[in-house]
Amino acid sequence: MIRRLLLAALLSASLAACQTAQEPYEVASSDDSGWYIGTIPDEPHDIPLVDRRKMDAKYARQTVEYKGPEKPGSIVVDIDERMLYLVQPEGKAIRYGVGVGRQGFSWKGIATVGRKGVWPNWSPTKTMVGIKPDLPRYVEAGLDNPLGARALYLHQNGQDILFRIHGTNEPWSIGEQVSSGCVRMLNEDVADLYERVPVGTTVYVKRNGRYRV
Repeated sequence: MIRRLLLAALLSASLAACQTAQEPYEVASSDDSGWYIGTIPDEPHDIPLVDRRKMDAKYARQTVEYKGPEKPGSIVVDIDERMLYLVQPEGKAIRYGVGVGRQGFSWKGIATVGRKGVWPNWSPTKTMVGIKPDLPRYVEAGLDNPLGARALYLHQNGQDILFRIHGTNEPWSIGEQVSSGCVRMLNEDVADLYERVPVGTTVYVKRNGRYRV
């Protein structure tokens, strides 16, 4: 319990494996017990199942019409909408609600999924440690880990850009602009996305309707 409370305090700023850090963000609730209604079997940890009644229905995973120019199989993150689209054939997309970076921390551009991780471990970047020296230097995979159940690591020109699409243990943050730049999803949603996209998938992250820098 002490370890969980310590990590919650240190990581409440949502300092996922992103490029920058920020001042601690006051989360909506420090007791997450009321947010879950069961678990989904998974290895090596079961995935807590969120009570969707506590969330705006628009953030539920659903298939929608999609008119964008991106090819089927592409991921499109709309920072302004707080939505992630997995483009499908015939003008459709699977849409997921996401949490995004706070003002000044959101990245936009085009990248690829360089690698994928199941229940990944987490370590802060040097930038994070410089800003907040009391951060833990390493957090084992598990329910206390800020990357959650899955992570997609984005690359450009073969290099990790330290931008992730990952799970979150703060379901109340979906639809909010609270992270230090990365895109966070419900753990059950990121697990679903993980199974649908291979390494090499193109990812478009856009703000103000544009993903070109």
